[in-house]
Amino acid sequence: MKKILLIVFLLFNYTVKAQNIYPSHWWVGMKSSALQLMIHQKEVSGKIPMYKLSPAGMKLAEGVTLKAVHRIENPNYIFLDLVIAPNAKPGKRTFSFGPAATAFKIGFELKARSNENGLSRVQGVTAKDFIYLMIPDRFANGDPSNDIIPEYRDKVNDRKNMFARHGGDFRGILNRLKYFNQLGVTTLWLTPVIENNMPQVNEWGNMIAGYHGYWFTDHYQVDKRLGGNEGYKEFCNELHKNGMKVIQDAVYNHVGNHHWFALDPPSKDWFNTSQGDKGPNHREEVFYDPYASSFDKTQMLDGWFVPHLPDLNQRNPFVATFLIQHAIWTTEEYGIDGWRVDTYKYCEEKILNDINTALSREFPKLTVFGESWVNTLTANAYFTQSNINAPFRHNAKGMLDFQNCFAMLAGMNEGFGWSNGVGKMYMTLAQDVLYKDPMNNCIFLDNHDMDRVFSVVDEDWKKLKMGMNWLFTLRGIPQLYYGTEVLMKNKKTSTDATVREDFPGGWPDDKEKENRFTKEGRSEKQNEAFNYISALAGFRRNSSAITSGKMMQFIPKDGLYVYFRYDARQTVMVITNTGEKTITPDWTIFAERTNGFNQARDIITGKIKSLKDIELEPKESFVFELVK
Repeated sequence: MKKILLIVFLLFNYTVKAQNIYPSHWWVGMKSSALQLMIHQKEVSGKIPMYKLSPAGMKLAEGVTLKAVHRIENPNYIFLDLVIAPNAKPGKRTFSFGPAATAFKIGFELKARSNENGLSRVQGVTAKDFIYLMIPDRFANGDPSNDIIPEYRDKVNDRKNMFARHGGDFRGILNRLKYFNQLGVTTLWLTPVIENNMPQVNEWGNMIAGYHGYWFTDHYQVDKRLGGNEGYKEFCNELHKNGMKVIQDAVYNHVGNHHWFALDPPSKDWFNTSQGDKGPNHREEVFYDPYASSFDKTQMLDGWFVPHLPDLNQRNPFVATFLIQHAIWTTEEYGIDGWRVDTYKYCEEKILNDINTALSREFPKLTVFGESWVNTLTANAYFTQSNINAPFRHNAKGMLDFQNCFAMLAGMNEGFGWSNGVGKMYMTLAQDVLYKDPMNNCIFLDNHDMDRVFSVVDEDWKKLKMGMNWLFTLRGIPQLYYGTEVLMKNKKTSTDATVREDFPGGWPDDKEKENRFTKEGRSEKQNEAFNYISALAGFRRNSSAITSGKMMQFIPKDGLYVYFRYDARQTVMVITNTGEKTITPDWTIFAERTNGFNQARDIITGKIKSLKDIELEPKESFVFELVK
């Protein structure tokens, strides 16, 4: 009852702004000529006449034809279907509806597309890249003047409160470009940058701010606390000028309950309400289970992730078009190189494919990763381009590879067994047969929703070194969670906030001796970790065998796990002893890949030793380049 009263109160107090047009502008020269404008204005439905349109439509302005007008339940909305002519020129237009004296007018601009798409921007993300994931609010504060935005609902900025916003922004990140270069990062993935104009929300007993970015309130606005639309444009441009790439975090499944179309819904079916605001069953099996019930599938699709995140009804064609056009608009507007799509498995399957198809048509090199924390490897493969013979085939280029992550964590932490430890790694990678191209998967050891990996391995640097060797040499695209390179640690304790702490040194009042961005501000062990990861990243970047070659693994024995990355120019061997005894490898087992080579160069130290002299103590792990 309290929730119903709150919603009524919000709707009563919500005033539609003057004239809001979505998308705010568009471009000439798009592969698709169709464009649907959503107009949101008080009683706008009555301001545009009823037209009897011929199949050819009605000319609105130079190069623009009106094909259809859609009125829906809420008179504050109207949808216009336009066609942009192939020969349309860039420029501002005025669309006029009704008699000249009382015409309802809409100003709209068509811009020229960037001639750098596919070159210095919208390049896609590949196995040659190294992704660095961060929460921008927690990384670095370069502009304290935007810490609090007076017109926003949440006006708290308090670094002493782990649930509040802390002030990190685009300028703080750009101030650290030298750091990323030293580490070898090629691509930045920020948790969502779209406006989160939400009040603090009670989540699991804590009053939490939307500092992480997943509570959208206006798709076409970048959060001003990060730097706003112009700040994000500068951010993307600066990264591209410095040879780096950008991945944007998308959410198609839901919005924050203070989004303007949550406060003033266009129609009753804009959101899924079949089960109220109850959560989904979280069972992705319903999509490929040949015995699944319609009841279970509906519960999965229509459930609200949490009560303050209304679940979008992507079966509504206007919702679907809104999401597709926003994805295209953002890619062209900012030049991002890839999308990571949150809560992928909770979305309508068709709309996921439709968005990916539309993006690929306009931006052939663009990369899309789906995020699905799934229970099995079959599920992980199902949601991407795969070899699974299922009634529905997904078209995402790759996925966040949770199953590979869990296997690497097992390899670092568990004793060797048939399906434990590195045995699990072997079995997991053996099932890559399910993927069309596993090299497109994003691989990782932790992220903003998980315990930090350094704590998972009980702060054992030898174990973490194993994981880093695997992360930077296995098939796929490696992603590092911010701060892992300087051994940031913690586990979740009834909240995610404990694994989302500020990067030390990112704020003007941080102590210089604890500034992890500098060698002087890091401990000896932290510098060892930073330098080790930097060396791995540097070798990987220039290794054809790792970035585009083949892989061969051998069945682990007594905790010894060996695999090779190779092509016609190079052979890389990754060897790890997870057992309890010192091991001297039996090279006859690995002759298929070692024949013709007598020596191995340690890619970290540069030292060369004979193969027959290689001996591994317990928990030792090496990456070698084989030499003749």
